[in-house]
Amino acid sequence: MEQVEGTETKGKKATVMLIAAIAILTLVGGGGGWVIGSMLAPKITAVEDANKAAAAERAAGTQGAGKAEEGLARISTEANGIVQLEPITTNLAYPTENWIRLEVALLFNGAPDVKIAEDIHQDILAYLRTVSLQQIEGSRGFQYLKDDIQERVDLRSEGRVSKVMFRTFVIE
Repeated sequence: MEQVEGTETKGKKATVMLIAAIAILTLVGGGGGWVIGSMLAPKITAVEDANKAAAAERAAGTQGAGKAEEGLARISTEANGIVQLEPITTNLAYPTENWIRLEVALLFNGAPDVKIAEDIHQDILAYLRTVSLQQIEGSRGFQYLKDDIQERVDLRSEGRVSKVMFRTFVIE
């Protein structure tokens, strides 16, 4: 009986030591996390304050220029002459169950022209409705599509648009 009691007390001591070790490690880990968090928290709040100040500055700047930008709603940066067109979504000529979504931005030489941008948007839409999936498969097909769209934009804008920038291209 004495041997049984001795092993039971050793087992209880081992369990108590294990629980104590886990508790100590938990406290050390929590304390370390608190120290690291207190070291990083001032940096995070400083960045958040800077972001809030920048957003307030941008909002104040756009309120004064609101009427000048009324006709140019999709301009990314007016100073650089970049106009982002509305997303173009249409079905392909063949197979008709496949859809294409394309987002492009136009880089104007000089001041952007909304009328030309809208004409180019409609021209690209009409062109994409005539394209088949086989024509635009692979990297070479995509390059041909880009070249064709650039050529159409050059003709429509009469040289006022220097570059067409593809932002997204999805076929479903």
